[in-house]
Amino acid sequence: MIRIFQWFLVLLLVLNVFVAQSQQIILFQNHENGIYKSGDKVRIVALLQDKSTDSLTVKIQTDFTKWTTERIKYTGDSMVIFEKTLDKTGTLVFELASENESGSIGLICNPDKFIPGTQRPKDFDRFWKNQIKNQRLLPFQVLQKPVSVPNNDYCCYDMELNSTASKPARGYFAKPQNAKPRSLPIVIYFHAAGVKGDWCRSEPANALRYAGTGKGALCFDLNAHGMLNGQPESYYAELENIELKNYPQIGAENKDQSYFLGMYLRLLRTIDYMTKQPEWDGKRILVLGESQGGGQSLIAAGLDKRITAVVATVPAMCDWGGTLVGRKGSWPYLFSTANNREKMLANVPYFDAVHALKNCKATLVVEVGLIDQTCPSSAIYAALNQAKSKKIILTAPYRAHHFTQTAYKPLYNKTIAKSKDDFIKAFLSK
Repeated sequence: MIRIFQWFLVLLLVLNVFVAQSQQIILFQNHENGIYKSGDKVRIVALLQDKSTDSLTVKIQTDFTKWTTERIKYTGDSMVIFEKTLDKTGTLVFELASENESGSIGLICNPDKFIPGTQRPKDFDRFWKNQIKNQRLLPFQVLQKPVSVPNNDYCCYDMELNSTASKPARGYFAKPQNAKPRSLPIVIYFHAAGVKGDWCRSEPANALRYAGTGKGALCFDLNAHGMLNGQPESYYAELENIELKNYPQIGAENKDQSYFLGMYLRLLRTIDYMTKQPEWDGKRILVLGESQGGGQSLIAAGLDKRITAVVATVPAMCDWGGTLVGRKGSWPYLFSTANNREKMLANVPYFDAVHALKNCKATLVVEVGLIDQTCPSSAIYAALNQAKSKKIILTAPYRAHHFTQTAYKPLYNKTIAKSKDDFIKAFLSK
């Protein structure tokens, strides 16, 4: 009875937004979080604002791979477009479209049953233990330049840390002025995929934001590629078009040349540097990011047991091998490229979060979009299921990889976004 009441509260909230945003089509389901188990009955209801619509197209996608399509006749303000008892593990995405509008929603059945699409290498732990050991043998060479900040209570630096990767770790490091020894947690912020976009670059504002959250923190905003900070647009455009063009595929057939090896070594180097700061409390380390940044956060937690908390939003780099077992793997879809599959099978799994998370001890707060075609829910769950640590999984049935259904945004802000923000604030306020 309580569950039904909660569902109606959610329905009423979205309905108000639906009218305000003038979105023509909105979809609901009887499990508001989109999670089901075998034997559960699914009921998908469509609400339409445009009363003139007389014909609609229903598309249903199974396991983020196969679509079926049918035309239906509009029968009123609301209508049931799907009703069925689920009988197997998998995912469904529903899209209802009129001539000018569409709405989507997704679900996942038996999320705890998803397993990796590739085998974990027998020497996975030894490989990474050696990489970490070799990097720690390298004496730190640190370059830092003070950055002007608007608040004198904080200081910020443009940073460069040497690494055994081909490029150093670069980003911005911010912290409260005059913090006492062993008083602050660490926050490391990772970035989404790409090279020249503003979402790919480190910024002082990101580091300062988390340095000033809660009771303060030591925050490093790390870019994924070891790029220089604060350069002209032409610098990043040239990197994207030449040196870093299709960077996820670089070295896909050889683990010692993999682009992800360098990316992960830089993040591990950053963790080591941050834990040497006298202000670190010796306990708390939070890593966070979205998409590629979420994937890096999961990798960090799997490769370094000192990580205590992760906040990952629609994380990438999870279960690339899903492509091999009848469902869609996660970005960057390495097993869908023209590279030699056998060679990739022997090398790619070393860099997949699905295998790194076996060693994770951190609390994982992970947002999953159930209509996300870039980082499918099944791939993320396959990875999360390997971790034995505490997990807080926040499913958004209406979320694609990028937030496109704006009518749901107020609901999202009051639920999922608030849950993540509250967790971060509580973690940094201990």
